[in-house]
Amino acid sequence: MLDYRIYTFLTLCDTMNYHRTAELLHMTQPAVTQHIHFLENKYKTRLFIYDGKRLEKTEEAEKLEAYARSAQYNENVLKNEMFSEHSMALRIGATKTIGEYVIPEQISKLVENEMVTLSLIVDNTEHLLLLLEQNKLDFAIIEGFFSKEKYDYKLYKKESFVGICSKNHPFADKDVSLADVLKETLIVREEGSGTREIFEQILNQKNHTVNSFKKTICISSFKLIQELIAAKNAITFAYESIARSNENLTCFTIEHSDIVREFNYVYLKNANATKYISVFEGEIS
Repeated sequence: MLDYRIYTFLTLCDTMNYHRTAELLHMTQPAVTQHIHFLENKYKTRLFIYDGKRLEKTEEAEKLEAYARSAQYNENVLKNEMFSEHSMALRIGATKTIGEYVIPEQISKLVENEMVTLSLIVDNTEHLLLLLEQNKLDFAIIEGFFSKEKYDYKLYKKESFVGICSKNHPFADKDVSLADVLKETLIVREEGSGTREIFEQILNQKNHTVNSFKKTICISSFKLIQELIAAKNAITFAYESIARSNENLTCFTIEHSDIVREFNYVYLKNANATKYISVFEGEIS
């Protein structure tokens, strides 16, 4: 069982504010300070410092935080197993493309499994990693960048990043030149989306941007993008799973550009999350 002062420490890591931490824990601010000083004396190191008026974690605090969050997660897992020995609560996070186009079949099987209760959150990578640290997810399936030093991970699958067009488009199932691609109307997701960032990196390597296309349209909904591409003479770039999810769409590739990205299970270091991944993969019924 974790020392109660560790919970104070973790709350302060979340808020980075002594006053707010005291409010959340229904404590006085001096009591919060006392808890932190106790831990600093125990570990013989500073955990927090001020840069002007801004509170910052030391490197030692980040190490303690990583350990404490994993310990808290494992303790909660043990509690759940003791109180729910005949069922399992599974809390999954997934980035947008994965949640909407890659894992629906597996989610459907979990919904039908009477021994599993399920929570699925589809969100961006940054928020999913925050939920992991707050012990609100068992693992997240992420398509984008994350720190492989900070988190443990396991490869879920590799996925091709391709051009997508209608089956009636001249590019359908072909390998085409970048010069021809730039003559098309491009539909892309909003700035900051994972698929757009990947495509912009590819274009940058070839000294182009999305503005190099004949016409560029920005739409935040992949479902609407799919409908427009199926009905209009336009293209997009995304993971192959998106094309496979619509019978009216197919793929094409740019010459000399074979692009494959990883989808990874991501979870807290030293956390007992692999058995939850096994349940998700159908290895444990």
